[in-house]
Amino acid sequence: MNWLEITAMGMFAGVVGTGAGGLFSIFVKKPTPRFTGTILAFAAGIMMSIVFLELIVESIGQSGVGAALIGLSAGMLIFYLLDHYLPHRHIITVEEAHLGSYLKKGTLLALGIALHNFPEGLAIGSGFAGSADLGLALTLLIGLHNIPEGMAVAAPLQQAGYNSSKVIVVAALSGTPMGIGALVGALVGGISAFILALSLGFAAGAMLYIVCDELIPDAYESAGAHLSIFGIFTGTFLGILFTEWF
Repeated sequence: MNWLEITAMGMFAGVVGTGAGGLFSIFVKKPTPRFTGTILAFAAGIMMSIVFLELIVESIGQSGVGAALIGLSAGMLIFYLLDHYLPHRHIITVEEAHLGSYLKKGTLLALGIALHNFPEGLAIGSGFAGSADLGLALTLLIGLHNIPEGMAVAAPLQQAGYNSSKVIVVAALSGTPMGIGALVGALVGGISAFILALSLGFAAGAMLYIVCDELIPDAYESAGAHLSIFGIFTGTFLGILFTEWF
C-alpha cells in the first residue's frame, strides 16, 4: 500500500472508531460509571493484546530484542513526560459534576484522546510498513478500541448540553491524529528494518503506558475490580481472536 492509502486507513480507524463511540453514546444517554469503566477495561484488554501479540513480536522480528526494548523504553518515557505536563482523566466525579465542569472535562478528554491517537496511528503505519496483514489487523483492533474512547469523550459533552450532531463530530475529530500518525509510521518505518523496529517498539511503549496509567486505573475507579477484570479479559480474548484471524 502507498502512503496515501495507509494514511486513509489510519484516519478510518481513528475517525470511524471514535465517531461510532459518540454515536453509540447518543443511544446510551447517561452511561453509568460501571458501564463506562467496563468499556474502558475492554479497551485496555484490546490494547494489551496489540502490544504483546503484534507490536513487540513484530519489532523483535524486524531487528532483534535490543531495538524493540529501545523503542519500548522511548515510548514509555515520552508518554510519561506528556502525561506529566498534559495530564487528563477519563472519569468525572460527582463533585466535578456539581461544579458544572462537564464541558471542560469533555474538551480535555477530546484533546487528550486526540494526543493518544497519534502513537496508535504510528502503530498502524509501522504495521503496514512491516506487512499488509499486520497493518490491517492493527487497523481493525485499534478502530475497535477507539469506540469506548469516543464514548468517554461524548458522555460529558452530552451532559454539558451539546446536541447529538456536535457530540458525534467532536468525538470523530478526536480520532483524526491517527491518520497523521499512520502517515509518519509508514514513512519512517519504511526507511530500514531497524527504524521500523524502533517505531513498532515506540508505539508499543506509548500504548502500554496509556493502558497502565489511565485505562485500567480509571476502569477500577468507576467499575470496580470484578467488572474491570471481566472487561480486560473480554478485550484480550477478542484481540487474540483477531490476531489469529489476521
